[in-house]
Order: sequence, then structure tokens, then C-alpha cells
Amino acid sequence: MKNEIMDILSKNSRISNEQIAIMLGRTEEEVKQAISEMEEQNIILGYPATINWEKTDKEVIMAFIEVRVTPQRDRGFDKVAERIYQYPQVKSCNLMSGSYDLFVAVEGKTMKEVALFVAEKLATIESVVSTSTHFVLKKYKENGVSFEHKQSDNREAVVL
Repeated sequence: MKNEIMDILSKNSRISNEQIAIMLGRTEEEVKQAISEMEEQNIILGYPATINWEKTDKEVIMAFIEVRVTPQRDRGFDKVAERIYQYPQVKSCNLMSGSYDLFVAVEGKTMKEVALFVAEKLATIESVVSTSTHFVLKKYKENGVSFEHKQSDNREAVVL
């Protein structure tokens, strides 16, 4: 049941416990208890909304940064990652396989602000060997939600 609840909440975190219970054929109390347990166990960590910032007056620049680091003795990549993800600009930080070690998503008000964060905060960390910054120019889909809804032409053709 918990996996089904997580699947439902990951698609729509505003759905009510009553609606989940109906979907799963369970009682509302069973659903409420399962969600509480998952929150206590840090399985469910939050209920974020997916926002299309381009349709608001708030300026938001998103960048993805590839970071190569020297692992710390007895801590591996964890200590460096912990230092990086503490910054409020960092929205996500992931250990990766491949040609770089950490993949960091950063938000700022301007490209310059993000560039200064990389130059003054990220690149100055002792274990950071190199960075490569990629600015998001346009979002098409995030968290399974499409940002562009193409309007289909449902008009019927008129033949004379």
C-alpha cells in the first residue's frame, strides 16, 4: 500500500487522504497512518509544487553544474556534497557516475548571480577540482509535468 500511496502523492501532493483511500480500496485512517509513518521515517520529505516561473513576475534562473571533486578520506564524496547542498541557492545535489562526480542544480535571480555563486562559493571549496555550468534556457517538462500544453485543433473540416 505504501508504494501506491507514494506513486499517487508524487503525481499530485494535494490529493486528500479520502481520495487516496477510495483509489486503493482502503480506509482513510489506514492511509493517514501510512503517510504519517512514511513522514516519520523520512521517506516522504515534502510536498513541493511544480511552478512555471516564466508565467510569473519573479525572475528565476536555473543552472545545472557538473562538479569534479577529490573524495575526502573516510567520508568519500559525502562531506563535499554536504558542504555544497547547505547553500540556499542549491536546489538539488546528486552523486553521479560518469565523467563528473556531483550534479548540482542551482537557482538565482540572474545569470551573473549564479556565475558568482559558482566562482566565489563552489569553486573555492578545497576538494572541488573543476566545474562546468549549464544554464537552463527553457523548461519543457519537470517532475512529470509538461510546461507546454499544445492545443489540438478539434474543429471539423467544412467541405463545400
